[in-house]
Amino acid sequence: MAFSQPFPLAAQAPKTQQPTYGPDLAVRLICPDCRDPNPNIVEEYGSGDLVCGGCGLVLGDRIVDTRSEWRTFANDEGDDPSRVGAASDPLMEGMEQLDTVISFRDGGSGVARELQRAASRSQSSRSERNLLSAFRDIGSWCDQFSLPKTISDIAKQLYKRSDEEKLLRGKPLEAVIAACIFIACRQAHVPRTFREICNLTHVSKKTLGQCYKALEQAFNLSPGATAQQHNASSTTTGPENLLVRYCNHLDLAPNVQSVCSDIIVAAREHGIADGRSPVSIAGGAIYFTCLLLGIPKPIREISAVAGVSEGTIKLVYRFYYSEREKLVKEDWIKDGRAVMARLSIDK
Repeated sequence: MAFSQPFPLAAQAPKTQQPTYGPDLAVRLICPDCRDPNPNIVEEYGSGDLVCGGCGLVLGDRIVDTRSEWRTFANDEGDDPSRVGAASDPLMEGMEQLDTVISFRDGGSGVARELQRAASRSQSSRSERNLLSAFRDIGSWCDQFSLPKTISDIAKQLYKRSDEEKLLRGKPLEAVIAACIFIACRQAHVPRTFREICNLTHVSKKTLGQCYKALEQAFNLSPGATAQQHNASSTTTGPENLLVRYCNHLDLAPNVQSVCSDIIVAAREHGIADGRSPVSIAGGAIYFTCLLLGIPKPIREISAVAGVSEGTIKLVYRFYYSEREKLVKEDWIKDGRAVMARLSIDK
């Protein structure tokens, strides 16, 4: 009996190919309840569910809403704006708030510079560019001075009003911005001295004073405008309002600040050291209080923090020393906190 020879292994059966797994695009979502071959699947974005439009069966939940985040409440009238750019700034109303930046890399052909000039001319006018530049400077200086955003917004409003009314035509831009920041600090009850503003903005005290006086009269902030404005102006720039920052920089305890504030108020009631600047009064009062309470604090440190000379602080101290009986309370002496013998005109 003859047997046939077996086929080779390669010829017996082809090698099976491994299946490639992927999403089946032919799968359709059908409601298991109504079995409608053409289902009406509705996406409810309010609840994040997939609902059958025929029977109301919930087919899925936690659906991600890919629409715009903005909403309109005009009964479906008008287009829903897309989410582009940052939030709109009310101070820049009527101006284009989106910028187009041209790259500097052009292979050395100089085309990028020409495109930048053309884009700057077509995007906004010269006044708008100056306003945007001023807003950037105000925000940068307020950040360097550790001022809150409220003061930055007030200063921007003041500058925009002065620019629209042409109040300080011909004055340097830095001086106008410095005056707006100074007025904003007074209105927000965060007092800053002329010297501090000048050191921050590198504007001379004379130029800053001229711009401040012009804005003060134009904005009806002059001392003779109303009694309420005058009282608010005097309290915000008083020396007792400068004690918080000065005592913090000198690492003085809170009780030193309270005693120093009472001494300044008592000196004002008795007319002691009237006519002196708030900065010099604050520095002299701190030096007087430190000696009265026995706190070793060199006059050199007080002079550096207050921004006045040592001679000015000693002059205010002499005024307080001559009337020390009216300034020092008896309760401080009874408690042992204050010792009159520590005060000396030699110091």
